[in-house]
Amino acid sequence: MFQGPTKECPFLGVYCEVEMQVRAIAKDVGIPPRKMRLVTNAVKGLRVNEALAILQFLPNAGATPVSKVVASAAANAENNYNLNPDDLYILNIVADDSFRIKRVKPRSHGRAARILRRFCHVTVIVSDDPADAGR
Repeated sequence: MFQGPTKECPFLGVYCEVEMQVRAIAKDVGIPPRKMRLVTNAVKGLRVNEALAILQFLPNAGATPVSKVVASAAANAENNYNLNPDDLYILNIVADDSFRIKRVKPRSHGRAARILRRFCHVTVIVSDDPADAGR
């Protein structure tokens, strides 16, 4: 049964159940967005508990920061909106590009090669409505 917040409907004048979307963001994670998307695509649309279990055993380096952000989004939903973390789904999870550290690597014959160290932002949106998750 839905135990989330209620809101007065302006047209009917009655209180109805509202599905909530809660987010958490990790900024400037030191992993390239292309590698991070391998991890985020593996858990998109899953329940939060299932996603945390999968992320615990993924060998990718991006699994640790993604699991922290998913856990943070679930904690935000529980503490700020009194939602049950067992009922939450990952509605959307995105790895966006952040800044790049530009370095120079010496090459032969006096040339130089550019090295770009890419960083990313990870945004997780969780919802208590399974219809939003597309499952």
